[in-house]
Amino acid sequence: MYYIALKPAVKPQAKYLAPRFTWGSLAHIRKKVREFIMAENKYLTAPLPSKKMPAGIPYILTNEAAERFAFYGMRCILVFFMTHFLLNAAGEFAPMTREQSKIWFHLFVSAVYFTPLLGALVSDIWLGKYKTILFFSIVYCFGFFALAFNQTRLGLATGLILIAIGSGMIKPCVSANVGDQFGKSNKHLMAKIYSWFYFAINLGAFLSNFFVPILMDRYGPKVAFGVPGCFMALATFVFWLGRKKFVHIPRSGIKFVKECFSGEGIRAIGKLCIIFVFVAPFWALFDQMDSSWMLQAEKMNRNWLGHQWLPTQIVALNPLMILIFIPVFSYAIYPAINKIFPLTALRKIGLGLLLAASPFAVSALIERGIVAGGTPSIGWMVLAYALLTSAEIMVSITCLEFSYTQAPKKMKSFIMAVFLLSISLGNAFTAAVNAFIQNEDGSSKLAGPNYYWFFTIMMLVTAVIFVFVARGYKEKSYIQDETPAESSA
Repeated sequence: MYYIALKPAVKPQAKYLAPRFTWGSLAHIRKKVREFIMAENKYLTAPLPSKKMPAGIPYILTNEAAERFAFYGMRCILVFFMTHFLLNAAGEFAPMTREQSKIWFHLFVSAVYFTPLLGALVSDIWLGKYKTILFFSIVYCFGFFALAFNQTRLGLATGLILIAIGSGMIKPCVSANVGDQFGKSNKHLMAKIYSWFYFAINLGAFLSNFFVPILMDRYGPKVAFGVPGCFMALATFVFWLGRKKFVHIPRSGIKFVKECFSGEGIRAIGKLCIIFVFVAPFWALFDQMDSSWMLQAEKMNRNWLGHQWLPTQIVALNPLMILIFIPVFSYAIYPAINKIFPLTALRKIGLGLLLAASPFAVSALIERGIVAGGTPSIGWMVLAYALLTSAEIMVSITCLEFSYTQAPKKMKSFIMAVFLLSISLGNAFTAAVNAFIQNEDGSSKLAGPNYYWFFTIMMLVTAVIFVFVARGYKEKSYIQDETPAESSA
């Protein structure tokens, strides 16, 4: 039997003669344990000089694909759930009206993209990006399981609040964490990786948009919300696995506050806020794919390409088109435009905003056919999706990279949060419009195609004004410094 001998350590020449432990050897063990723990906690805190792809990128892309599967899988069935499955406290069927479901949906999306401001502050001042992502990913997981196990308004509100907190708090950190992996030596790869990052987002979104509605149709909301919850748990685990591969930019603490309120910080925030105000109307249109477009699809002929599409499945066209269109834009459309005039980031955004008006014009024409008593083919909505997806590539991907490069080094997460606030504002605007247009008798002040024409005109006016505003923007890029060695976080 092994035991602890309460006596001085044995002499060196006798230390291998018996399997005994002493106070001296226990101290040695404690020292080794401390050294092991410290070694476990050592992370690279700045990019190493390298022209290769950073080692943490595969973990980031896998995490993002799984997390986006979870979020968009839940999101694409949310309005359908509220209008077809919602129960009251007694377990009786008590669905929302179409207008109520749109208000709930867009307020939820607005909250998802407002909380990144808090996430950026928590990350940059207190926890750092890695711990913020890890801790709030766990909160995120609980939100899915609240939706899966309680189909009342209480379960709905609890689940949406937890998801809005979890998803929102990690958003600015995840986007900024991509850029943190690069230094001056491999910054030329950053644009490519942001495209792959967006590819991962849309791969996860496409798979969930296609399969989760089938789960809802066959097995109901418990399974349909539970499966995305499992993918969120997987995303959290993969992110934890990559902890030794990531560059962990240390939290800035008070330095972050000083940089925000420095002349340079205030100028950077002010300049970017002007740009993001004009991007907000784009999101007011874009996020209606899961609300007004889904409700419109219910009234259309959805038999297309030999498949009877579920109304909640149509949104899968967007991420599928993203996967196809990204290389088309990168290797064909952008080079072609560049031959006509230099295609800067702001010009890409301007063209995208102008293009974004066209899909809602298509929706207005579809709605006119429905009001006239017809059942337009879902093929017309495919055209609308193609136009909106093209605009998304020019606006959203460009804004992600532009937000990172234009943000001072200690403000990367915060500036990402300011960009995401444009999505929050866009969705808050859509929710406000839907609340305002409701009449007491249940009718709408923007009935039929007028609803879609309203957003079309708003987008056109925004795009035209943006052209003149963008001309006055002076770009200044900030990239993380490199270090030749690892250091402790």
